[in-house]
Amino acid sequence: MLSTGALRAHLLAARLAGPVATSREVSLRSYRLFAARDPRVTLGLDPERGWGERELLALMADRCGVSDDPAHVSGPDVIDPERTVAGLDAFAVRLADAAARRVPVLFGTGHPHRLIGFYAALADALSSAGCPVLTPAQGRCIDITTRFGVRTYNLDYVRGVALVREPGAGAAGGGTGAHSHSPLPVRVALEAAAAGRGPVPELVVGDHGWVCGAGQLGIEAIGLADTDDPALFVGEAEGRVAVAVPLDDAVRSAYYLPLTRYVLNRACLSQ
Repeated sequence: MLSTGALRAHLLAARLAGPVATSREVSLRSYRLFAARDPRVTLGLDPERGWGERELLALMADRCGVSDDPAHVSGPDVIDPERTVAGLDAFAVRLADAAARRVPVLFGTGHPHRLIGFYAALADALSSAGCPVLTPAQGRCIDITTRFGVRTYNLDYVRGVALVREPGAGAAGGGTGAHSHSPLPVRVALEAAAAGRGPVPELVVGDHGWVCGAGQLGIEAIGLADTDDPALFVGEAEGRVAVAVPLDDAVRSAYYLPLTRYVLNRACLSQ
C-alpha cells in the first residue's frame, strides 16, 4: 500500500498539490464570477446564499490551502497536500460505503484527457464489488453553451465513465472526449436513468458539472476540484457535495495512478 508520506511526496513532485499550474489570476477570476453567479463557474449549483469574493477566498483557503490574502493576485496558486490527502481519505470512505451497500454508481468527467483512467479504475473496482456502474443516455445529443456559442455534443461512455465528445470525433466507446464544465450531461443521464426500467444512481463520482449537477438534485456526489473550481467546495460547505478533493485536475494522466492505488487500498477495493 502506498503510504501517506509517499502519497504526499508524489503530490508535491507531480504538482498535484503544493504550487500548482493553475494561476492565482485564474482562481481569483473564478471567485469573482462565482460571486456574480455566472453559470460558467457555478457548474449547475444554485448556492443557498450569496457568496462574496472575500467569503469565497476564505472558504478556498480553508478547503484547499490557497492564500487568504486578497492582495496576493499573481503567480501560481497553492494547494495544501495535507488537505488533498484528507480529501482522498474521505473520498475512499464514500467508495467503501457504496461497495458495501452495492449501490448503483454513475461516473462522469469533464477532464477525459487527464482523468479517464482514474475514474475507470474506480468503476472497475466498484463493478467487481457488485455495484451496478450505470451508462444511461449513451449517444444522446446535448446542446451545450460554450465560449464559441452553442455546440452539440454526444454523451458517451469509456470504460464505464461518461464524457461528451463532438460528433464525428472518433468512434463511440473509444478515445477521449471534450473538456466540459457543463451540468447538462449529468442532468440528461439522470433523467434517462429515472425514465428507464433500471436503477438510478445513488452515488455520482466525477468533477465539474457532474458533481455539482448531481449534488444540486440531491444525489450523493464526490469528486476532484482545482483551485479555480469553487462550486464544488461551496457545495461541500452547504451540504450538497459529499466530498471535494483539492488537487490540480489537469496534470499528465499517469500522475493520477498513485492516487488510484491509494484510494482503492483505503477503500479496501484493491484487486
